[in-house]
Amino acid sequence: MNELVRADLFSEYCPSREVLKHVTSRWGVLLLVALMDGTHRFGELRRKVGGISEKMLAQTLYWLEQDGFVQRIAHPVVPPHVEYRLTPLGEQIGHKLGDLAAWIEGNMDGILAAQKAKSPLDGKSKGLQAE
Repeated sequence: MNELVRADLFSEYCPSREVLKHVTSRWGVLLLVALMDGTHRFGELRRKVGGISEKMLAQTLYWLEQDGFVQRIAHPVVPPHVEYRLTPLGEQIGHKLGDLAAWIEGNMDGILAAQKAKSPLDGKSKGLQAE
């Protein structure tokens, strides 16, 4: 058995890089934050996370399940009834991502002002001249 001694996100070949990719993808962040509310069905998540396609929702939920952040619960009924909820590990990362999401939402005025201050043509701040 090949055991990882220590995770190192800065190492090109560390498996933690793949986990980072799953968690910090646009849909990964949004789904983990959305699931902080509790258990959701697939369709509920699709409606809650605006703009996500069925394919990306299924793929991202699969990745998050494989990484141990999301639990998929399939009820043995017809038609199929599948629910998703965070695992304890998912709740830990969900809290951190929820803080990030709240920070972004709370600072949008400043962020938009900073973006507006940038010239779209040359990428330089308005009012600053190159010497």
